[in-house]
Amino acid sequence: MTTIDLNCDLGEGAGHDAELIPLITSANIACGVHAGDHQTMIESIELAASAGVSIGAHPGLNDRLGMGRRDVPLTPAAAADLIAVQVGELSQLAQLRGAKVTHVKPHGALYHRAARDYSVADSIAKAVRSINPALVLFGLAGGELLRAGRARGLRVASEVFADRTYQPDGSLTPRGRDDALITDEADAVGQILRIVQEGVVRATDGSDLQIAADTVCLHGDGAQALAFAWRLRAELATAGIAVKSFTEG
Repeated sequence: MTTIDLNCDLGEGAGHDAELIPLITSANIACGVHAGDHQTMIESIELAASAGVSIGAHPGLNDRLGMGRRDVPLTPAAAADLIAVQVGELSQLAQLRGAKVTHVKPHGALYHRAARDYSVADSIAKAVRSINPALVLFGLAGGELLRAGRARGLRVASEVFADRTYQPDGSLTPRGRDDALITDEADAVGQILRIVQEGVVRATDGSDLQIAADTVCLHGDGAQALAFAWRLRAELATAGIAVKSFTEG
């Protein structure tokens, strides 16, 4: 049976983490830098653990004003430090509560920089491996972070998006463009079903791209996040696609 992982960012103040948690299989927990704090990290760990959802670290840039989404100057060494501190702290908090961190997914501008800049991607992969070589590295399908992770001997998960459009080179359309987001729920579901079933996505120029999918990102901060998550789960089930944590496999 075909399976797919559903991941969602938690601890960022969206307000409905508890409602989303039964619908996902992997949680990416903000580590108190771009969003959240010590208490939200603890609450998110406990929420995910109680639901049997895989716990991941979601480290971001030190940019709370921009919520880690602004592309600020970043050296590979600085990227490694961000990963080491944030993943290390979340791992310790999880261990104290009898849980464990299973994966790492960078946030926002750090995620996108790692997708295109191999030097930053490699520094992140090296830092993740130094913390725990069993950690799975989540990154943009076809991006440099996955290539760097494999080169460092890490297991990687190829991530795709339901509500974002793709450029002909496989990158996500920049959010500043009018065609960056897929706002029609049926279109977003259709994109994911085609990616999972056929390994193909339609780019903004009308071309079809080959794409690998291990995990689907569900954005939890939209007004219709819960409704979309319910619909996607139902549509996946109807298509005979099982939902399962990637890190369990």
